[in-house]
Amino acid sequence: MLLDKFQSMAGVRAELEAIGIVPFGAVTEKITSATEGVVNGHQVILAGTNNYLGMSFDTRCIASAQAAAETWGTGTTGSRMANGTFAEHIALEQELAQFYGVDQAIVFTTGYAATQGMCATLAGPGDVILLDADSHASIYAGAQLSGAEIIRFKHSDTNDLEKRLRRLGDRTGNTLIVVEGIYSMLGDVAPLKEIAELKRRYGGYLLVDEAHSMGVLGEHGRGAAEAAGVEDDVDFIAGTFSKSLGATGGFCVSRHALLEAIRFSVRSYIFTASATPGVIASVRTALKIITAEPQRRERLWENAQLLYTGLKQLGLAVGPSVSPVVAVTIEDRVEALQSWQKLLEAGVYVNLVVPPASPSEKSMLRCSVSAAHSPEQIDHIIAAFAAVNAARPVGIPVA
Repeated sequence: MLLDKFQSMAGVRAELEAIGIVPFGAVTEKITSATEGVVNGHQVILAGTNNYLGMSFDTRCIASAQAAAETWGTGTTGSRMANGTFAEHIALEQELAQFYGVDQAIVFTTGYAATQGMCATLAGPGDVILLDADSHASIYAGAQLSGAEIIRFKHSDTNDLEKRLRRLGDRTGNTLIVVEGIYSMLGDVAPLKEIAELKRRYGGYLLVDEAHSMGVLGEHGRGAAEAAGVEDDVDFIAGTFSKSLGATGGFCVSRHALLEAIRFSVRSYIFTASATPGVIASVRTALKIITAEPQRRERLWENAQLLYTGLKQLGLAVGPSVSPVVAVTIEDRVEALQSWQKLLEAGVYVNLVVPPASPSEKSMLRCSVSAAHSPEQIDHIIAAFAAVNAARPVGIPVA
């Protein structure tokens, strides 16, 4: 039967409800600041929001959004191809291009639409998409829609990438290499210097999804490509407004003049209502702020170091390096569920990640650090993890 395939998920939901744990789609009932709120009835420190620079509650961004809603209304009621292109959309595209030092930019309504749309459009039948195995679902979705041949290489393994590029031979001219800047699950950074060198040697085009690295890495906050010094080797940079810029939406920038023509071939751009005026205005303000206030990025990394070190000293299995994404891997799924609930009760909200969303068969408690977190809040998060870890039943391993 058509709906039978959903029975297993329904069973999981029923199991969770029976034990009183609701980790997926947890309801945020109140937000009191960039780092605090009420989730599922608990007053918590928000440690799973990807609000890296704390922009979602910046009073300047809020004021810009309010003024735009009063001037332009609450929505555009149309796609960019119809009546949905306002002067503010064009201004933001120009400012994004300037921020990245290129001439071309496209603004999308969501980050998912940006990466999916670009992957689905840049390559097509007869072409090749060579992507990192741990790529985001939006990248996989776009690759599948493209009709191109899809080849995965082992996560951040440049030897495997080179082997596959070598096998492609002359086909590299029709190959799109897709990687992320910071990977969202473990917080590791792509080896872009080595990837860019392989692209120069073998050919192809390179798209980097900077969703979690824009505003976080690089001298000017442009992301992993800037930090690695390889921006000239990157053909397309995609990203989102929902992380460091504290809003919603997505973008793609490029040094290729043809991006303006590509715009009119991207279905997720053509057939989606454009971003609301309030969102566009808040993003424009946030972009100016993160450019003018690099100290936010400095505080973010100070907080990331504090949390990573604190959790590692507890003996927890954290990622390979310090990052604003700090994930604790737990072998047992039920123990991960129970730990998530205990953290919530202790006043800490984190993300629970279970297979198939996690990059392995293990589960994770994923934290995302913000520049807006105080040192005392970081200490509270560590103390909550310590209490949960101390209460773990004997024989339940942390990976």
